[in-house]
Amino acid sequence: MPFSTEENLTDLAVERWSNIPDPRLRKIMTSLVKHLHGWVRDIEPTEEEWIAAVNFLTETGKICTDKRQEFILLSDTLGVSMLVDSINHRLSSKATPTTVTGPFHIHDSPEIADGQSMSGDAPGIPCFVEGKVMDFDGKPLGNVMLDVWQTDGEGLYEAQVEASNAYMRGIYHSKADGSYVVRTVAPIGYTIPLDGTVGGLFGKTNISPYRPAHIHFLLDSPGFHRIITHLFQKGDQYIETDVVYGVKEPLIVEFVKKKTGEKAPGGEVMTTPFYVVHYDFTLQKLSQAKAA
Repeated sequence: MPFSTEENLTDLAVERWSNIPDPRLRKIMTSLVKHLHGWVRDIEPTEEEWIAAVNFLTETGKICTDKRQEFILLSDTLGVSMLVDSINHRLSSKATPTTVTGPFHIHDSPEIADGQSMSGDAPGIPCFVEGKVMDFDGKPLGNVMLDVWQTDGEGLYEAQVEASNAYMRGIYHSKADGSYVVRTVAPIGYTIPLDGTVGGLFGKTNISPYRPAHIHFLLDSPGFHRIITHLFQKGDQYIETDVVYGVKEPLIVEFVKKKTGEKAPGGEVMTTPFYVVHYDFTLQKLSQAKAA
């Protein structure tokens, strides 16, 4: 084997990584070497820049906790998360579209009864999200899990506040007729966390760090394709410049403002102004997803 030169180094590295027995790992690593070497040849980094990149990734890892994933945030803001999501969820146009999970999803949220509040004493204007979960034929789907999480009315997730219990998150289930009612507070547009490595990078650019107001949903039901998606507030000033590229047109919904004294979904007469959002989720059967 020849010794390395600037000209042949990429070929040598690709050849060495081509000897991996696992075919999938072999494809991943040889492609990584080709593209990574191509990127380095394109920008020709100084040694100081290379060290800075290593330190950036090191510090990004140090920030990650069980409630905050800075690497996911980095992936989100580079558009990689949405690309991975699109590749893995090539669903029918009849199905509710998917979008990114984001860095703030927390597993094992508490179970909340239909129509009950997941927001507790969190600041914000009361908001009800109601609708049905159904299949492609319009058949209602009961007992579908709806894992819901979002910011409070000040734009903060649980990981960003001092919360001793679950905050702005909960697990609902659709009723036998497919209906569901989530009680929460209206989210607002917010910036991604700017106190970490990703925020430091954005501070050197003129790219907007804002996300439009949205509510996260994870829907899961046996025999159906599991989806993670958002509902975005129509008219939000950041709807066309979402920093993580997550907005899809079918997910933009009207937050209808209601007055004090009007009835909320479920019949309660509200003593303050509130919002009502209607959205029907459509799930695709696993057999249909595989065929697609």
